[in-house]
Amino acid sequence: MKKYLLIAVLAVASLAAYAQPRAVGARLGYGAQVSYEHQLGQNMVSLEVGVPGFALLEAACTYDWIDPFGATVPWNEKGEWHWYMGVGGAFQTSWVADGSGFVGAAGRFGIEYDFWFPLQLSLDFRPTLGVAFGYNGGGAAFGYDVYASGLGLGVRYKF
Repeated sequence: MKKYLLIAVLAVASLAAYAQPRAVGARLGYGAQVSYEHQLGQNMVSLEVGVPGFALLEAACTYDWIDPFGATVPWNEKGEWHWYMGVGGAFQTSWVADGSGFVGAAGRFGIEYDFWFPLQLSLDFRPTLGVAFGYNGGGAAFGYDVYASGLGLGVRYKF
């Protein structure tokens, strides 16, 4: 039985060695967010859930192109610099029970540094543009959200 368990552990470990890189951590700016990145080939999908301005609950997901147009950052010492841009969606809702919120498209522009050990630092700007609902007596309004998810510093553990 122990031999089969050892074979199963080795099989899972060998598959994990070829798994897509991932990163989990925090994105800090005008509030705090839990951040998860999953690399898909050369690009990545980013998911963040948090409390922008500590007054709302927000979720955003973007598909990001790493080093788009073949342009790379030329100064790579021990780690690697990358820049990225992407598009996706975002959702915000209020903590209070008034039903107010925001749904829209999100963009992302940023730069990241991957250390030679499993740490990643990033600085990005993620504006969102969409429709606010439930404000001003329950009516819908067009809103542009910059502050709740704008500039952010990301610190992530890569695995």
